[in-house]
Amino acid sequence: MNNDRYSHLTEQQLLEHFYADHDNQWLGILLQRYTLLLLGVCMKYLKNEEEARDGVQQVFLKVITELHKYKVDYFKSWLYMVAKNHCLMKIREKQGKTTTEIREQLVVQDPDEEDNKYKHLEKERQLDLMSNSLNELNAEQKTCVTLFYLEKRSYQEIADRTSFSLMQVKSHIQNGKRNLKILIEKKMKQNTA
Repeated sequence: MNNDRYSHLTEQQLLEHFYADHDNQWLGILLQRYTLLLLGVCMKYLKNEEEARDGVQQVFLKVITELHKYKVDYFKSWLYMVAKNHCLMKIREKQGKTTTEIREQLVVQDPDEEDNKYKHLEKERQLDLMSNSLNELNAEQKTCVTLFYLEKRSYQEIADRTSFSLMQVKSHIQNGKRNLKILIEKKMKQNTA
């Protein structure tokens, strides 16, 4: 398939083609669009270009095997989560070193670096809380909040895509944002209790 021939197709249209005929070439076009994003995510977490490139390939393989099992509505968001989870697993594997190696690293570690790691882990925890809380919103609020904040769609684009009126879109976003905040705060209190 010549990918330039399909540059006019949206992410959603490519997904629909893939789900219709399960041809991995549609996935290839989609993944090619997000290769740089994936490389950026892997570099952010793994801090090593070779490992990041390897990570992108492994994420590609995971997407090819997993997408047949699920109906994904927001491919970019889902792909980001797959890449992030892959990187976190790689980091956990690395942390399975002997205690001697870990002690040696801690001795030479800069306190600012330790603080940055803590901030990074805290941010990851907040993102996980947000992701879990987003799934607890009702379908209309989840759809509108995801399209507005994660996919950066305008009110009009969301209205066109969902068949909600502009007022409904604004209401779902406002209520979804408020409910998301309440859910996150509730989960944070539960985690600290």
